[in-house]
Amino acid sequence: MPRIIKLFNLNDPGWGRGNNNGSEPPPKRPQGNGDGPPDLDEVWRDFNNRIGSLFGRKGGGGNNRPGNRGGMTPPSPRGARIGLGVVALVAAGIWLASGFYIVQEGQVAVVTQFGKYKSTSQAGFQWRLPYPIQSHEMVNVSQLRTFEVGFRGGARNKVLPEALMLTTDENIVDMQFVVQYRLRADGAPDYLFKTRDPDESVRQASETAMREVVGKQSMDFVLYEGRTTVASQVQALMQQILDRYQSGVQISTVAIQNVQPPEQVQAAFDDAVKAGQDRERQINEGQAYANQVVPLASGQASRMLEQAEGYKAKVVGDAQGNTSRFTSILGEYEKAPAVMRQRMYLESMQEIFTRASKVMVDTKSNNNMLYLPLDKIMHLAAQDASKSSAGNAGSSGLSSPPVQPPLRGGAAPVTQSSGSSSSNTLPRDRTSR
Repeated sequence: MPRIIKLFNLNDPGWGRGNNNGSEPPPKRPQGNGDGPPDLDEVWRDFNNRIGSLFGRKGGGGNNRPGNRGGMTPPSPRGARIGLGVVALVAAGIWLASGFYIVQEGQVAVVTQFGKYKSTSQAGFQWRLPYPIQSHEMVNVSQLRTFEVGFRGGARNKVLPEALMLTTDENIVDMQFVVQYRLRADGAPDYLFKTRDPDESVRQASETAMREVVGKQSMDFVLYEGRTTVASQVQALMQQILDRYQSGVQISTVAIQNVQPPEQVQAAFDDAVKAGQDRERQINEGQAYANQVVPLASGQASRMLEQAEGYKAKVVGDAQGNTSRFTSILGEYEKAPAVMRQRMYLESMQEIFTRASKVMVDTKSNNNMLYLPLDKIMHLAAQDASKSSAGNAGSSGLSSPPVQPPLRGGAAPVTQSSGSSSSNTLPRDRTSR
């Protein structure tokens, strides 16, 4: 090692002057240039000589001794070993230094040993065993990957083999959607080694999941109210498929861009949609009319039922009351038949006289005066006239006050029609039976 340091000592004044590290005297230089800078050719020659001295010494320019070609001397065993050691050491250092690498933020390095997965390195300055023992591959786990299914770049650039799908009611829909995904933090090894083409696997899984979900739904559901539901179901089904494949992929978003019938049947589909809308409108109008009429009819039916119940209760109550009255009268009649017969007669006559406007009275007494309640008769006549003017046909006749008991001297009250004399007294002999 001291010899190597001495050979390549930069402070050596013999550089470029043909000193050969002091092993030989320097050649004579032209006068006047002894203090000038070293010649570049001489520097390069000295460097080559010092390198060659590690393996064999090179003689001076005029050394043409027999058996010494080109001035080369055979290397000594020690010098050869030192030179080989230096070369091996430098080569080993370069080889070991090739194992250093830098992992950028958002990436991971998958390290393999003889082609088999060894470990995963995070962001930063890392080192591994040099090639061919170990190698690494960078994987971006923070990148949001996006691909389109059913179109490319825009809705007009359709890919019909991917877009056309069959629904459960045997209709065809044109489905265009976008899928976004990224790798899991620990899914880089699976992404590299578990599937041959992971990105294409994600595309095929998305198309398979969409066809399965759409095939279980009706066309109207897919076109209108079920877009969000279909997207969420497709995302869940895709994640299940990719987890089963151990792809290391996490689905972020499934967004449906456009859903429509095929262009060949677009006009017919629009007509069918309009017909369906007209049908729904007529159904709504009929329902509104039913909501208006049915409650009214129900109210009338309820009112009629209540009236019938009231009439029933009235008739039953009257019948029960009459029955109770008849039963009580029968009991009194059995106790005093004559009294009850007279009472019943008087009550019947009272009821008859209240509805009669003319009364004939036969008396056996000598009283020739009869009492006529003209005020009552005039009042009843006015009520009858008002009823007749109102147009109520079949009105009942005027009723007279109940018959009063006989007056002192044998006189009895009598009612007479409104057309009779205004006098309230008449001779007895003018009253006929």
